[in-house]
Amino acid sequence: MFKSQTVCVVVPCYNEETQIETVINTMPDYVDAIVIIDDKSPDNTVEKVRQLMVLDKRVELIIHKKNQGVGGAIASGYIWARDNEMDLTVVMAGDGQMNPDDLPSLLKPVAEGKADYSKGNRLFTGQAFSKIPTVRYLGNGILSLLTKIASGYWNVADSQSGYTVINKKALKTIDWNKMYKRYGQPNDILVRLNVENFRVIDVPVEPVYNVGERSGIKIPKVIITISWLLIRLFVWRMKEKYVIRDFHPLVFFYFLGFVFFVCTCLLFTRLFFIWALTGHIPSINALAAMFSFMSANQFTLFGMWFDMEANRNLG
Repeated sequence: MFKSQTVCVVVPCYNEETQIETVINTMPDYVDAIVIIDDKSPDNTVEKVRQLMVLDKRVELIIHKKNQGVGGAIASGYIWARDNEMDLTVVMAGDGQMNPDDLPSLLKPVAEGKADYSKGNRLFTGQAFSKIPTVRYLGNGILSLLTKIASGYWNVADSQSGYTVINKKALKTIDWNKMYKRYGQPNDILVRLNVENFRVIDVPVEPVYNVGERSGIKIPKVIITISWLLIRLFVWRMKEKYVIRDFHPLVFFYFLGFVFFVCTCLLFTRLFFIWALTGHIPSINALAAMFSFMSANQFTLFGMWFDMEANRNLG
């Protein structure tokens, strides 16, 4: 237990037979349950975990009959923790990339009631750029910016960090069967937490790489996939939070920003088409395009500002 509260660590696994023993053996003594979710690994991860279960009675094993992705594995672990009334539920990867020494810092704000959800931020430390592979670092930066807009947590960064702690109230509020099941899970859960007005806090953690992990992430594909996911989540959050649950005028600003953005694209397309055909730039078209461009920017920025103010106390 940590500060008189039960602690469950959810460990999603896929092909981690070489790493999982280290993860379990380095788990702190105050952890009450270690829930390993094997996402239909074709290697010997399950056999390895079963051997370790004999030595550590805290270990529970959930085996997926069908591969569901990392989000699906985490959802299964969350459901187990919820049904077993765990107070604090942690997510740690099965590849050893999350330092257990950072766990007390992540647990503390949630255990003390200062936040409902804490997440590791590997970018706080000056070591981040030198330790994190450059492509992943840049991709993380792009997705973190888009996640700020989509989720409403403007003070939260390193959106792709999966090292997290959630309290019992939030665990019981979110419908885990609806959570995104692939690599966009960290982004999806932030949006869902925001709709429910849960408090989220960033905690500095050490970036850990080159410990034998094997990444199957294809960065360009992931950025495109998650970017499209974030657009859909943003629209869903606007509707759910600011229209259905509690109306806020910022939806008008975002809507008008989108309308003027579409108009800008159409007007500039027409302008360049006429310019290419005649060699002449129609002045009225040019003025309308610039007015539309400036209006799109102003309405969108005002919408962001209103959103930031509405969520100031949540992150």
